Amino acid sequence: MCMEYSKRCECGQKEASFNFRDDIMPPEVISRLYCPECSREIKFDPETMISDNGWVIEYDMDVVRFSATKTPHLLTKNLTPEVLFDEGYATWRGIYPGDHIDSAREREEIVAMARVDPKAYLERIKTWGIERMERLKREGWRKANAD
Repeated sequence: MCMEYSKRCECGQKEASFNFRDDIMPPEVISRLYCPECSREIKFDPETMISDNGWVIEYDMDVVRFSATKTPHLLTKNLTPEVLFDEGYATWRGIYPGDHIDSAREREEIVAMARVDPKAYLERIKTWGIERMERLKREGWRKANAD
């Protein structure tokens, strides 16, 4: 199970939704969020931050270490921002901020085709996911480029 949580960036203009794998980490592990606009003003600290296509998540590593004590296998890991993000312990809901909203809208548009042109719908639904991930890779989103 994954818990969802939304947070506004430091300048207040944008919001991102997060998932927390197996509810191991609480939302408090994310101390600050910076959108591409407000991230220009910060000094990036790789010990506490991860950057993804202009967005920066700052983690509270004290909360991370404390929360890890609930899960024995995490005690043996070096809990870096990369591990938290890439392994889903505190990461975007979807591939990028707002992905869950955009992908649902895109799927709704494709499903609407099924009523009008079932053949076109089948062709589009077959290619949509692959084309979408290729586009997100080209745009530079971290999760889209994970192997």
